[in-house]
Amino acid sequence: MALDGIVTRAIIHELQACVGARIHKIHQPTNHDLVLQIRGGNVPGKLLLSANPTYPRVHWTQQSFLNPKEAPMFCMLLRKYCEGGLIEAITQVGNERIIHIRIRQRDELGDINVKLIVIELMGRHSNIILMDDTTGMIHDGIHHVTPAISSYRIVMPGTAYVAPPEQGKRDPLSVTDETDFASALLPSARGDGNAQDPDAMGASDDTDSPAPQVAIVPDKQLVSAFSGMSPLLAKELIFRSSISSIPADSQTIAPLLWPAFRQMMGQFDKHQYEPQLVTPNSGKAAFSVTALTHLTAAADSTLQAFTSISECLEAFYGDKAERDTVKQRVSDLIRFLQNEWNKNEKKLEKLQETLDIAKDADKYRILGELLTAYMHQIERGDESVEVIDYYDEEQRVVRIALDPQLNPSENAQRYFKRYAKHKSSLTAVAEQMELSRAEMDYLGTLLQQLETASLSDIDEIREELVEQGYLRDRTKRGSKKRKVSRPALLCYQSSEGIAIYVGKNNTQNDFLTNKTASPSDTWLHTKDIPGSHVVIRSANFGDATLEEAAMLAAHYSQARSSSSVPVDYTLVRHVKKPNGSKPGFVIYDHQKTLFITPDEQRIKQWPSQIKT
Repeated sequence: MALDGIVTRAIIHELQACVGARIHKIHQPTNHDLVLQIRGGNVPGKLLLSANPTYPRVHWTQQSFLNPKEAPMFCMLLRKYCEGGLIEAITQVGNERIIHIRIRQRDELGDINVKLIVIELMGRHSNIILMDDTTGMIHDGIHHVTPAISSYRIVMPGTAYVAPPEQGKRDPLSVTDETDFASALLPSARGDGNAQDPDAMGASDDTDSPAPQVAIVPDKQLVSAFSGMSPLLAKELIFRSSISSIPADSQTIAPLLWPAFRQMMGQFDKHQYEPQLVTPNSGKAAFSVTALTHLTAAADSTLQAFTSISECLEAFYGDKAERDTVKQRVSDLIRFLQNEWNKNEKKLEKLQETLDIAKDADKYRILGELLTAYMHQIERGDESVEVIDYYDEEQRVVRIALDPQLNPSENAQRYFKRYAKHKSSLTAVAEQMELSRAEMDYLGTLLQQLETASLSDIDEIREELVEQGYLRDRTKRGSKKRKVSRPALLCYQSSEGIAIYVGKNNTQNDFLTNKTASPSDTWLHTKDIPGSHVVIRSANFGDATLEEAAMLAAHYSQARSSSSVPVDYTLVRHVKKPNGSKPGFVIYDHQKTLFITPDEQRIKQWPSQIKT
């Protein structure tokens, strides 16, 4: 479900706790997202403002973000005008998905400035705009809207702010009685294009004339009539009204819908919300701030209730926005790695064919020796000769093909050379097959790492492929080589309070195992399955920490969707990296194995952060 006006109202109510608090830090981890660190007030924390075209939202977040080394221009502008500023008010425009955050800040000259951050949560038109609250002039927007994009309004620095066009819908919380409700459902009350205008039709002012009967679809009618009403909420109203058949007109349906509508809007008016997430087994998950009885009535649905709307939104969106961005960024890498893997697979097939042929090398040696033994029976020009095979227990006669251009000795040498060639190829082919299998394992590991990669992980994987000679270096010739920084590592805290580190790519794996971990730390990895290096940074821990670390190793592996995944664990001192081996490759001994089934929902609840 898309975030609607009613959900936005619940968010605004929840964010009132930070009115009077200050914005301590501002970060822009992606092109669409802002993170405001709030201090003071009742609920200090991180506030996420997202103008993602697919997942626009505003809520408190516990998620860890890796910020770019150089802040974008829009972030720098927000820091100039809003960092250290006092949040004076957070309001909603009507019942729409538009949020205003008013900030008062004293500049370096001591003058007080009041700025307005406008968050428009409108799908692909979503935006975050910084403007002067007094003049209404735009300082900048996270997304620019030029005249070529929109003829209605422009979002560019120095232009006047123009609000999105009004839809002419009624605020559902302002409806007072059933008559008002029925009137709002009429198309003519909303100025719909298909409503009949009596004057235009030449109709008289006869008050006795019956009102036109307009056939309706209840859920679409509700969405068209009231602001902030999503199709999901409309379906819930209809379900609560127990409407078994569709009436012919709005006058008939209004009495049926009004009791459920009045009760639901009464709860919203008093800010009585029930944030919940419903996941049907045969459909997409949906969230709302009221009970979704039309979905939970199904026997195959799963219900999660939350104490706050922020927790609900965090659970619903999770890392979907980042995963979508990652998918777009890694599509070319995945195609390249898959093509390289397929090349090695075909190479293995051809090498296997060569190996099968080479296994018959002894046959050519025997034929050469038979020709040598029966050389006195062969003449130059013979195309074949039949001799007794004294290597055969039954002493059968064998026919040997000859080259008529060669003498008997040369024909024998021809078979000995073929034997020597096939014999030597056995070793060479076996070595080539081993190299191809190792490369396929390496490529398979990279493909697995891309499945769980973050935006920063992608750059590290791409750099690794350049260093290994798979990709061409895109940097300009003569430019300074980029300084290698310490990889950022994902760190979880176990239920016993012990740090568990996870390397999500080969660069991080090498750094974690070979540079960060102590010899007495415990190292974990899925057995014979591509995956991440996991290290428990302590010599003393209980079974709970070991089990949680093993679950992380299984989760960040190719077997993350499997059950009873084998995970090896040993001390770091028993893990070695062979000279000249591929990044991330190690050998180890003294290991023990346990079996674990990954639980993604459980892992999401564990405290984690990015450490550099």
